[in-house]
Amino acid sequence: MKRFFPMLFLALIGCSGLDHVGRAPDFTPIDGSFQHHAIYAAPFPEEADPEGPSDASSLWTAGHSSLLGDRRASRRGDILTVVIEMDDSASISNASGRSRTGSQQMSMPSLFGIPQRLDRSLPEGASMEEAVRTSSASSFSGTGNISRAEQLTLRVAATVVETLPNGILRIEGQQEVRVNYELRELVVTGFVRPTDISRQNEITYDKIAGARISYGGRGQITDVQQPRYGQQITDHLLPF
Repeated sequence: MKRFFPMLFLALIGCSGLDHVGRAPDFTPIDGSFQHHAIYAAPFPEEADPEGPSDASSLWTAGHSSLLGDRRASRRGDILTVVIEMDDSASISNASGRSRTGSQQMSMPSLFGIPQRLDRSLPEGASMEEAVRTSSASSFSGTGNISRAEQLTLRVAATVVETLPNGILRIEGQQEVRVNYELRELVVTGFVRPTDISRQNEITYDKIAGARISYGGRGQITDVQQPRYGQQITDHLLPF
């Protein structure tokens, strides 16, 4: 019995949902997905190199250092700006109902005198005149309503951390801002096409494949807004 309670406690700790206690839910890994394999698979048709052969004596060149050169991020180590402007809303409402009733009755007033003979042996008040009578009724109704609104406007600098063989760029960006004792965090990762990067060296979040955007924080205010660990554990363990 002494060993039972520690083992029971360890079993409860392994229950589903407890792995998220005290931290935010994990992103769904993109590695191994169909999108991941498609990005790393056959390359797109190659385009002419904008920094290809040029006249060395020309005043106008296509290099990054040129006055009119293309300064968009295109290789590992380059920096670009990710613009996050979300203004989404959704509303879903549904209702359903179901009703059913049924009744059956079978009686044997007389059958060669058999019901009357059986009535003599039945308890007082019982009779074979109404041998079987059944009835049933069921009803169901359900309603559901979902309403969501999200609005977010952010800008973060991201770095090209890898150039894939097909020309796709993998980017990562982190930003932290501390105000008093509260730290705000913004993390952006994903895959972008060089052609989707604007002349201002910016890209919007809706053009990032496999985008993972996390905006949150940690500090005294965030700690107060979260339930204590013990409360989170009991919420997962209690069956009611």
